Amino acid sequence: MDKMPKQADRAQNDNNKNDKPGNRSWPYWTSALLGICLLSASAGALLSKNLSLNPLRQSNLTRQDSLVFNEAIDVSYNNFQFPQFKRPVNILLLGAKILASEANRPDLIKNGYEPTVNGFSGLTDSILLLRFNPTTHKMTVLSIPRDTKVELPGHGTVKINEANQDGGAPLAAATVSKLLNGVKIDRYVTINTIGLINLIDILGGVTVTLPKDIKYKDDTQHLYVDFKAGVHHFNGAQSEQYLRFRHDELGDIGRIQRQQMFMRALTEQALNPGLVLKVPEILSLIRSHVDTNLTLEEMIALSSFAATTNRSDMQMVMVPGDFNDSNRRGSVSYWLPDYKSINKMVDIYFSESTALVPTIEPSKLRISIQDSTDNPRAVSSLEKSLLKSGYNNIQIYSRKIAPLDKTKIVVRTGDSSNSQHLREKLGIGEILTESTGSLGSDITIQIGKDWMHRNDAPQSSGA
Repeated sequence: MDKMPKQADRAQNDNNKNDKPGNRSWPYWTSALLGICLLSASAGALLSKNLSLNPLRQSNLTRQDSLVFNEAIDVSYNNFQFPQFKRPVNILLLGAKILASEANRPDLIKNGYEPTVNGFSGLTDSILLLRFNPTTHKMTVLSIPRDTKVELPGHGTVKINEANQDGGAPLAAATVSKLLNGVKIDRYVTINTIGLINLIDILGGVTVTLPKDIKYKDDTQHLYVDFKAGVHHFNGAQSEQYLRFRHDELGDIGRIQRQQMFMRALTEQALNPGLVLKVPEILSLIRSHVDTNLTLEEMIALSSFAATTNRSDMQMVMVPGDFNDSNRRGSVSYWLPDYKSINKMVDIYFSESTALVPTIEPSKLRISIQDSTDNPRAVSSLEKSLLKSGYNNIQIYSRKIAPLDKTKIVVRTGDSSNSQHLREKLGIGEILTESTGSLGSDITIQIGKDWMHRNDAPQSSGA
C-alpha cells in the first residue's frame, strides 16, 4: 500500500495547527520568476545601456550579506545576440508574505482582517531553488517545503520560512545552502503577492484543469476558495486563491504539487512571441513588488535560456523528507529533511559533475499507477503489462488527477535509464521529472487516453 494515508493524517494535523491566528498560510508559487526572466534585449535597451545595472534591486546588502552570493556570473556572447551563461547558475526564489501587523500598520487592521502590504521581509511560504544549466540545457526547480525543520543562528529550531523574516534573503540563502550540503546560491529573487497578481494578469492568466472541487473559507484573511472540478482560466486574483489553498489530505505538500503543475502550465502558455511587447508593462508593474540582485545582463541571459528550454528539460523536484509526529499536544509540525536522500539529490541535480541515477532492477523499482481515465480496465491492463515485463513492486495510487490525453511517466529522481527502460517496455508515455506523483514511489505512471486507445480498453459510461 502507498504511504500517503500516514502522511495525509499528519498533513491534516498540520492544517489544523496552521489555522490558528498568527500562524496563517499565504503561499507564493513557483512561476513568479518567469516575468523577470522574460526580459528581451529590446526591452533591456529601453531600460538602460548599462547591462550591469540592477533595475529591480530594493534591498541594500551589506558587504557581509553580499558574500553569501557569488559575486560574478560569467556570460558570453559568441555568435549569439543575447548573453549566454557559461556555467550553471543557482537562483533562490522567495515568495514573501507581509501582513499589516508585520509591517507595523495597525491602522489597516479591521475586524481582525489583516491585508497584505508591500514589502519583502515577511515569512516566505514559497521557497524554490532554480538551476539553469547551459551544459545540459536543463532547468531544475527544487521546491523546499515551508515547514522544513532547520537551525537558525540565534533563533534555534524553526521552520525554514522564518529565515527571510529574521535575516532577509541572505539568511534564507545561507540556510538553504546549508540544508543542501553547501550548494552555492548565485542570486535571489523575492516577490510579494501584489506583484504576483499583477504579473499573472499581464500574462493573460493561465488555464488549469482541476481534478476535483476545492473549497475553503477564511473570513480573517478574506480567503474564499470555491472552484469546481473542470477547466478554469484563472486571472491573477483567482490564481492567488487557488495557490493559497492547502486544506486537503496532503497539506503543504499537496500545495507544492499544485504549484509545480501550475508553473508548468503557465510557462508553456506564457512563452510566446507576443510576450516581448508586454515586457515594459511587466517591469513597470512589478518593479516595486520584486527585489533581486540579478543584473540586467543576467536577466536577459535567463530570458534566452527559458525561451529555448524544452518541456522535458524542465525538472521539478522536492526536498526529500517526511512529516513528523505532530499528534502530541503542543507539538510543532515539521517537514523533517532526509539528509541522506538530499545528498543524493544534490549529486544528481546541483553538482558541477552531474551524477547518474543508479539503475534499479525492475523487480525492485517502486511504481505507482495513477488513473486519469476513470476506467478500471485501463489500470488493470497497465498492471498486467508491467508484471509481464518484470515490474512487480506495483501499487495503485488513488489520489485523483485531471484527465490526460497523453500518459505521463512521472519520475522523482531524474530521467535515468530506469524511466527510459520503462517507457521502452510500455511503448508509450512522456517522461517528466516532477513531484506530482506518489511520494512513496520511484516512478508514477499517470494513465492517459492514449493508453486506452492503444489497448482498445472500452471507456466507462462516465468517460
